[in-house]
Amino acid sequence: MTLTERVPLIETRVPLKAAMRHLAGAVSVVTAGIGDGRTGATVTTAHSLSVEPEVMVVSINLNSSTWAAIRRHRHFCVNVLRADQVAIADRFAGRGGLKGVERYEGARWLSLATGALALDGALAAVDCAVEDMIVRHSHALVLGSVRHVASGEPGPALIYHHGAYGSS
Repeated sequence: MTLTERVPLIETRVPLKAAMRHLAGAVSVVTAGIGDGRTGATVTTAHSLSVEPEVMVVSINLNSSTWAAIRRHRHFCVNVLRADQVAIADRFAGRGGLKGVERYEGARWLSLATGALALDGALAAVDCAVEDMIVRHSHALVLGSVRHVASGEPGPALIYHHGAYGSS
Protein backbone atom coordinates (compact mmCIF):
# COMPACT_ATOMS: atom_id res chain seq x y z
CA MET A 1 0.00 0.00 0.00
CA THR A 2 1.31 3.47 -0.84
CA LEU A 3 0.56 6.58 1.14
CA THR A 4 -1.86 7.80 -1.53
CA GLU A 5 -4.08 4.71 -1.50
CA ARG A 6 -7.34 4.94 0.42
CA VAL A 7 -8.63 2.01 2.39
CA PRO A 8 -12.42 2.14 2.76
CA LEU A 9 -13.60 2.02 6.34
CA ILE A 10 -16.48 -0.22 7.27
CA GLU A 11 -18.95 1.85 9.23
CA THR A 12 -20.17 -0.04 12.30
CA ARG A 13 -21.82 2.73 14.33
CA VAL A 14 -19.58 2.01 17.31
CA PRO A 15 -19.79 4.92 19.76
CA LEU A 16 -16.65 7.06 20.03
CA LYS A 17 -16.17 6.11 23.70
CA ALA A 18 -16.01 2.42 22.78
CA ALA A 19 -13.57 3.10 19.94
CA MET A 20 -11.29 5.17 22.21
CA ARG A 21 -10.99 2.26 24.66
CA HIS A 22 -8.55 0.78 22.11
CA LEU A 23 -6.22 3.73 22.69
CA ALA A 24 -3.84 3.07 25.60
CA GLY A 25 -3.11 6.22 27.57
CA ALA A 26 -0.60 7.30 30.18
CA VAL A 27 -2.35 7.94 33.49
CA SER A 28 -1.79 11.27 35.20
CA VAL A 29 -3.38 13.05 38.12
CA VAL A 30 -4.13 16.72 37.50
CA THR A 31 -4.12 18.74 40.73
CA ALA A 32 -5.47 22.25 41.27
CA GLY A 33 -6.59 24.58 44.03
CA ILE A 34 -5.28 25.84 47.34
CA GLY A 35 -5.93 24.77 50.94
CA ASP A 36 -9.33 23.20 51.56
CA GLY A 37 -10.24 24.02 47.95
CA ARG A 38 -7.73 21.52 46.57
CA THR A 39 -9.07 18.89 44.22
CA GLY A 40 -7.91 16.88 41.26
CA ALA A 41 -8.76 14.32 38.62
CA THR A 42 -7.28 11.22 37.03
CA VAL A 43 -6.81 11.74 33.28
CA THR A 44 -5.34 10.07 30.23
CA THR A 45 -5.59 13.33 28.29
CA ALA A 46 -2.50 15.24 29.39
CA HIS A 47 0.30 15.89 26.95
CA SER A 48 2.77 18.51 25.80
CA LEU A 49 1.61 20.94 23.14
CA SER A 50 5.04 22.41 22.51
CA VAL A 51 8.52 22.49 24.00
CA GLU A 52 9.37 25.99 22.74
CA PRO A 53 7.67 27.57 24.55
CA GLU A 54 6.93 24.82 27.06
CA VAL A 55 3.15 24.32 27.09
CA MET A 56 0.98 21.44 28.36
CA VAL A 57 -2.61 20.56 27.45
CA VAL A 58 -5.19 18.79 29.60
CA SER A 59 -8.82 17.98 28.84
CA ILE A 60 -11.10 18.48 31.84
CA ASN A 61 -14.83 17.75 32.18
CA LEU A 62 -16.83 20.94 32.77
CA ASN A 63 -18.82 19.23 35.55
CA SER A 64 -15.63 18.38 37.44
CA SER A 65 -14.56 20.16 40.62
CA THR A 66 -11.12 20.23 39.00
CA TRP A 67 -12.43 22.48 36.23
CA ALA A 68 -13.81 24.93 38.83
CA ALA A 69 -10.47 24.96 40.69
CA ILE A 70 -8.45 25.49 37.51
CA ARG A 71 -10.72 28.37 36.46
CA ARG A 72 -10.53 29.99 39.89
CA HIS A 73 -6.81 29.56 40.63
CA ARG A 74 -5.49 29.59 37.05
CA HIS A 75 -3.03 26.76 37.71
CA PHE A 76 -2.69 23.00 37.53
CA CYS A 77 -0.03 20.32 37.92
CA VAL A 78 0.19 17.18 35.77
CA ASN A 79 1.54 14.28 37.84
CA VAL A 80 2.62 11.36 35.63
CA LEU A 81 1.93 8.20 37.64
CA ARG A 82 4.17 5.20 38.17
CA ALA A 83 2.81 1.70 37.56
CA ASP A 84 2.58 1.11 41.34
CA GLN A 85 0.40 4.19 41.95
CA VAL A 86 -2.96 2.64 41.05
CA ALA A 87 -4.45 3.54 44.44
CA ILE A 88 -3.73 7.24 43.81
CA ALA A 89 -5.26 7.01 40.33
CA ASP A 90 -8.38 5.41 41.82
CA ARG A 91 -8.71 8.06 44.55
CA PHE A 92 -8.50 10.92 42.05
CA ALA A 93 -10.93 9.10 39.75
CA GLY A 94 -13.45 9.29 42.59
CA ARG A 95 -13.52 5.59 43.36
CA GLY A 96 -14.54 5.07 46.96
CA GLY A 97 -16.48 8.35 46.95
CA LEU A 98 -13.55 10.57 47.94
CA LYS A 99 -13.83 14.21 46.90
CA GLY A 100 -11.70 17.33 47.01
CA VAL A 101 -8.92 17.47 49.55
CA GLU A 102 -9.68 13.91 50.79
CA ARG A 103 -8.11 12.59 47.59
CA TYR A 104 -4.69 13.81 48.73
CA GLU A 105 -4.64 11.65 51.86
CA GLY A 106 -2.18 8.76 52.00
CA ALA A 107 0.49 10.35 49.80
CA ARG A 108 3.16 13.02 50.15
CA TRP A 109 2.60 16.23 48.18
CA LEU A 110 4.87 19.19 47.47
CA SER A 111 3.76 22.70 46.57
CA LEU A 112 5.38 24.03 43.40
CA ALA A 113 5.72 27.50 41.83
CA THR A 114 2.01 28.06 41.10
CA GLY A 115 0.76 26.59 44.37
CA ALA A 116 -0.54 23.42 42.71
CA LEU A 117 0.61 20.19 44.35
CA ALA A 118 3.09 17.69 42.93
CA LEU A 119 3.05 14.04 43.97
CA ASP A 120 6.29 12.97 45.62
CA GLY A 121 7.33 9.76 43.85
CA ALA A 122 5.57 10.45 40.54
CA LEU A 123 7.54 9.81 37.36
CA ALA A 124 7.24 13.52 36.62
CA ALA A 125 5.29 16.56 37.78
CA VAL A 126 4.69 19.51 35.47
CA ASP A 127 3.47 22.68 37.18
CA CYS A 128 1.56 25.07 34.91
CA ALA A 129 -0.05 28.50 34.93
CA VAL A 130 -3.16 28.68 32.75
CA GLU A 131 -2.41 30.28 29.40
CA ASP A 132 -5.74 29.64 27.66
CA MET A 133 -8.97 27.66 28.07
CA ILE A 134 -11.00 26.39 25.13
CA VAL A 135 -14.49 25.27 26.11
CA ARG A 136 -16.27 22.88 23.76
CA HIS A 137 -19.22 20.65 24.47
CA SER A 138 -18.67 18.70 27.73
CA HIS A 139 -14.96 19.52 28.22
CA ALA A 140 -12.35 22.26 28.24
CA LEU A 141 -8.90 22.07 26.76
CA VAL A 142 -6.67 23.87 29.20
CA LEU A 143 -3.32 25.12 27.94
CA GLY A 144 -0.73 25.66 30.64
CA SER A 145 2.53 27.55 30.47
CA VAL A 146 5.09 25.38 32.26
CA ARG A 147 6.48 27.01 35.41
CA HIS A 148 8.36 24.07 36.92
CA VAL A 149 9.17 20.45 36.04
CA ALA A 150 10.19 17.81 38.58
CA SER A 151 11.42 14.46 37.35
CA GLY A 152 11.30 11.38 39.56
CA GLU A 153 13.13 8.09 39.44
CA PRO A 154 12.76 6.22 36.13
CA GLY A 155 10.35 3.32 36.09
CA PRO A 156 7.33 1.86 34.35
CA ALA A 157 4.41 4.23 33.74
CA LEU A 158 0.81 3.51 34.69
CA ILE A 159 -1.36 3.13 31.59
CA TYR A 160 -5.08 2.67 31.03
CA HIS A 161 -6.40 0.46 28.24
CA HIS A 162 -9.79 -1.18 27.67
CA GLY A 163 -11.02 -0.15 31.10
CA ALA A 164 -8.07 -1.55 33.06
CA TYR A 165 -4.75 -0.37 34.41
CA GLY A 166 -1.48 -1.79 33.12
CA SER A 167 2.11 -0.68 32.84
CA SER A 168 4.48 0.36 30.10
